Parts: sequence; C-alpha cells; structure tokens
Amino acid sequence: MSKIKITCDSTCDLTDELYRRCSADVIPLGVLLGDELRHDGVDVTVQELYDYVAKTGVLPKTSAISQFEYASVWKPYIEEGCSIIHINISSAISACHQNARMAAAELKNVYPIDSLNLSSGSGMLVLKAAELIEQGLEAPDIAKELERVRGLLDVSFVLQTLEYLQKGGRCSSVLAFGANLLKLRPEIVLQPDGSMDVGRKYRGSAEKTIIDYVHGRLRGRDDIDRSVVFVVNTYADPQTVEEVKRIVKEEYGFETVYATEAGSTISSHCGAGTLGIMFYKK
Repeated sequence: MSKIKITCDSTCDLTDELYRRCSADVIPLGVLLGDELRHDGVDVTVQELYDYVAKTGVLPKTSAISQFEYASVWKPYIEEGCSIIHINISSAISACHQNARMAAAELKNVYPIDSLNLSSGSGMLVLKAAELIEQGLEAPDIAKELERVRGLLDVSFVLQTLEYLQKGGRCSSVLAFGANLLKLRPEIVLQPDGSMDVGRKYRGSAEKTIIDYVHGRLRGRDDIDRSVVFVVNTYADPQTVEEVKRIVKEEYGFETVYATEAGSTISSHCGAGTLGIMFYKK
C-alpha cells in the first residue's frame, strides 16, 4: 500500500484536533487587510477581521492559494514517495481548485478534489479521506469515492447580517436594507454545482432565527444520515450554539456532533452570528 498524505485549504474549518487526527496539512488562503497580507488561520484572527471592517467600513479581500504555493507544499511529500489527496473549497466560489489542478498537472500522484462545498462541509471530506486511508484504499480510489460522497453533503447556514455580502457585491444595498428593516435572516444553501442560493427566510431575533432554521432544515426528513453533524458558527452566541448541539442530538438523533468555528476567509463573507449545520444525506 502506498503512502498517502492529506492536504486541504484552510477554508475546511476543522478544529486543530480533527486536523491532527487526519494528519492533514492545512494550506492557508490569503486575507488582505488594506495593503497588509495575512494568512487565514496563521496570522489573522476573525476578531481582527471584524475590527478592521468596523474601523474602515471596508471588507477584507481574500486571495486564492497560488499554483506555486500548492506545489511548494506537495513536492516534499512527492519526493518521499507519497500520493496526495487534496480537498479544495468549491470551484464555483474560489480559484483555488483551478490553481491546485494546474500545480498537480506538473507533479505525479496528486489528486485535487473539488469539494463543491465550503467551511466544514469541505472538512467532512477531509475526515472521509482519512477513513478511506485507514480502510486501505489507494489514492485514485479515494479520489473517486470523495467525488461520489460530496454529492451527498447537505450544507447550509443562516445569516444574521447582509452587510458583508453587500460589501462583497453579492447583494444590493436595497435588499440588505429591506432585510434588516424586516429582520429577515436568509438561509444560504450550497447547490449541487457548488454555487450558493437563498433558501428559506427567517424573521426575528438571532436566537429565534437560528433555532427556526435548524428545525426547518431537519424536521420531517427521512433522507438524513444521522451518524455525524457539524454545527459551524462565526461568533454566534455560545448559549445558542449549545442549544443547537442539544437539538440535533436529542431531538434529531445525530450520533456525533462536532462544533467548529469558521476561519477568517469564510467569516469575511458571511459576518458575525452566522450558524450552519452540515451533514450527509443517505
């Protein structure tokens, strides 16, 4: 059996413990605070990002990982005789996968996987890759299986502000004003092609809209694999996060519940108070 190394984008938003469990190397995206380049998960915190927006009124820019950066991480493992399984953020959202494919084309035994997802939805494929390595699958077969199960991921989140999408040009000022005036909190759902679309809209306080969203996403469904669920947030109220963890476990029967926090790249696009649940369908 050949040696296989997992790498992934920093947007996978797993905990340090989960990355260690998978022996995964995390490659950071760039985050530009004005003219200053930082790196997601390395030298910029989510709080620093939000402080920058509050101070300047300007949304930080994020930059894709370059072809050179990918190759620099992978080459030492290739020289050791490893195959590489790499998990990318959705190609519909970022140029990371395109750059990874170009870097892989110049090397041998590198398999970039377009997760067609983001945040811990992509991270779930990192965990799946580690499971498949333990089962003894070779890299090409792991890549095929990851491309199959990515279609079973159910990834969504509910926003508490449209300010960040507005600043990033993803919604109009009129729409943002109307949503804030009516206290509407939109659900964002990842589509099969890796793009994002608006689902239900919830009204009320942050806690109410988050709880309503969780029930709205899970109630009455018989197509859910209840073995594992991720509860992902960006500075959501800790008590609300704990209540969501209780609901998904006690009311909806998920066996394993992971709570994770989105990093700087994801947080720069959705703003504080966002919460999402992510799981596999049967």
